[in-house]
Amino acid sequence: MPEARTPAQIEADIVRRREQLAETLDEIGVRMHPQTIIGDAKARVASAVDQTAGRAFVAVNRLVTDVRDGLRHEDGAPRFERILPVALVAVGVVGLLVASSRRKR
Repeated sequence: MPEARTPAQIEADIVRRREQLAETLDEIGVRMHPQTIIGDAKARVASAVDQTAGRAFVAVNRLVTDVRDGLRHEDGAPRFERILPVALVAVGVVGLLVASSRRKR
């Protein structure tokens, strides 16, 4: 059989539970405060942007590395048969952009 508690023990238990409840309510109040909710949302968005930017950086870095490796032989010498067409396309694109910008004026 459980031991009978004294009134002092019961009162101490009630006080302890009230304090726990007050702490819980304070914690809920902080979590539900509009500034806390906004701050949490900002943190989630910033994290998502950081992850997206990181993935984009990795993808671009991989693409640049692949292109650079495609323009060189294994010994590091340039592959002119691949560089020349790429350079001509780049010059053509720049020429088209310049011509387009002059036409708009």
